[in-house]
Amino acid sequence: MSQQTRSYLAVALAAGAVFALGLGVRQSQALFIGPINSSTGIGYAAISLAFAVGQIMWGVAQPLAGAAADRWGPRPVMVTGALLVAAATAATPLAQSSAALIVLIGVLAACGAGAMGPALLMSAASRWIPETKRNAANGIVNAGGSFGQFTVIPLAQLFIGLAGWQPALVILGVLGLAAIPAILWITQGHAAHAAAAAATAPAGTLKQALAGAVKDRSYLLLNLGFFTCGFHVAFIATHLPGVVASCELPPAVSAWSLALIGLFNIFGSLWIGKVITGRRMKIALAWTYFARALLILAFFFSPKTTLTFLLFACGIGFTYLSTVPPTIGLVIKFYGPRYVATLFGVAMLSHQVGGFLGAWLGGKAFEASGNYDWMWWADAALCLMAAAVHLPIREAKTLAPAAA
Repeated sequence: MSQQTRSYLAVALAAGAVFALGLGVRQSQALFIGPINSSTGIGYAAISLAFAVGQIMWGVAQPLAGAAADRWGPRPVMVTGALLVAAATAATPLAQSSAALIVLIGVLAACGAGAMGPALLMSAASRWIPETKRNAANGIVNAGGSFGQFTVIPLAQLFIGLAGWQPALVILGVLGLAAIPAILWITQGHAAHAAAAAATAPAGTLKQALAGAVKDRSYLLLNLGFFTCGFHVAFIATHLPGVVASCELPPAVSAWSLALIGLFNIFGSLWIGKVITGRRMKIALAWTYFARALLILAFFFSPKTTLTFLLFACGIGFTYLSTVPPTIGLVIKFYGPRYVATLFGVAMLSHQVGGFLGAWLGGKAFEASGNYDWMWWADAALCLMAAAVHLPIREAKTLAPAAA
């Protein structure tokens, strides 16, 4: 391995570490829905609403943070995000009302996580990495988020068991601060570069790029598919512990299922990053969404045992965030890397609108019927729709790179 290749790999791994901490802390919050409800009596639907608001605010934050990073560089944006996640997570035990949970989990923590989310991380990493290696690097960054889910969620469950849910949230908040050194490293010299590029860019360039994108049928179809991804991911991340509890299985099944989703998405992210290099990314996305639909239907009609949950977690985990590298890859392919943080941030907003509905409607469905059956049907139908809408996307053919 050459020194140059090692340098690219180090940047991708550092960005993946930041994503690991941000996503791991954020995804582990679902483990606290039951304890918060038991301790405060706020109500399952009200707590789910706070998480649903968090889904959409995570999405709202990304294009705004992306625009700020495209103008001034990602370092101040991402460091601020890490501080917000840490402070809001550690302060959550003080919340005694739905409004307080919405502010802490739904707004502050979510916006902080959005400011250090995949749009900025992949944009920051891609500027150090040549075009031929970007898809693989994006897969590594995405796998980092999954590694965080695999490691942080079981740790959160362990902290809850050892110290209680309130101290566990404080520990998670402190853990989130570990992202800051990695952020400082991958963004060194980056702010000056971004400011210089912005100073020499024609006036209105970002506005023109956004105006062109929202009129592009392929970009809109990509956003529609990513909406489905958000619905699917948020429903499972938020309500899988509730599904496990409704089947009268122990809480450890929830923690290990979510952890296995993260573990297997490491493999899925690395695999998709390799597969889409030199290939049609829209086809990879269509097959990924179709596979999700089949897995959901197989799970729905299977007996709900511990083994069923763990096998479902392995299968769905392989596809879980594997949509991210080809989606950002298509954005770069359509418009180039200059404003990728903003344009992919808009796609993430679509993703999180779906996430809001997946998290919120899951809670409403359970309160109305005592189960999640119609949510599983909706999820499967949306995945089939997403598989179909990617096929008309106009994507230029790409020649596979020559072997090194």
